[in-house]
Amino acid sequence: MTVSLDSLAVVTGGGAGIGRAIAAGLAQQGRTVAILDIREDLARDTATTIVESGGKAEGFFVDIADLDSVTAVRDQVEARFGPCQVLVNNAGWEEIHRFMDTSSDFWQKILGINLLGPIAVTHAFLPAMIDAGSGGRVVNISSDAGRVGSSGEVVYSGAKGGIIGFTKALAREIIRHEITSNCVCPGPTDTPLLRDAPTKLTDALKGVIPARRLAQPEDIMNAVRFFASPDSSYITGQTLSVSGGLTMA
Repeated sequence: MTVSLDSLAVVTGGGAGIGRAIAAGLAQQGRTVAILDIREDLARDTATTIVESGGKAEGFFVDIADLDSVTAVRDQVEARFGPCQVLVNNAGWEEIHRFMDTSSDFWQKILGINLLGPIAVTHAFLPAMIDAGSGGRVVNISSDAGRVGSSGEVVYSGAKGGIIGFTKALAREIIRHEITSNCVCPGPTDTPLLRDAPTKLTDALKGVIPARRLAQPEDIMNAVRFFASPDSSYITGQTLSVSGGLTMA
């Protein structure tokens, strides 16, 4: 069964950064893109940019850490467009803190957005994808922090490691429906979140990355677009690091 390039793609966190690039990249392939974000204004701005470029997109509000919000947006999207064939769980959030300086409220926020949120979104959108009988793609955005750990991001690393495990276990269950599940792990990426970091930190990162630059959102988008394409139909349960050589294990 071949995934169609004129099908519906759903992208969470599509209002800015990596998610915005992913939404634009999928739209360039001819897909209709439903852009979900806690900042509805940014989701709609991304959609407007895509439409002005000749694509098809619409922005929606969602708080992926709120199950009722996830269910509501699923109903809106499916009523508007029908089932999605590509689901990209991109939304995420982090702050840099030493583990012993964090609190349970912080842990819950990190886990809610970075682990439980993608699980909830997948659980909401997957039934219609399966029932459509046309195959599909689930692409989860984890992080190299989830593969190798990252100081100052202890709970975030745990959540993103959980996404990798979720991706692999899900892949085993849904491949019978010709739906694949794969994971993209960005390294340090030039996004608004990283731009808020001290210049010394970004300069240090560039110094240790063999490619001598930060990833651009489009670098991550290219990996996602491959996993979302017909060319990846026999690839599932895999984790791809996009880090300019920073991590290779």
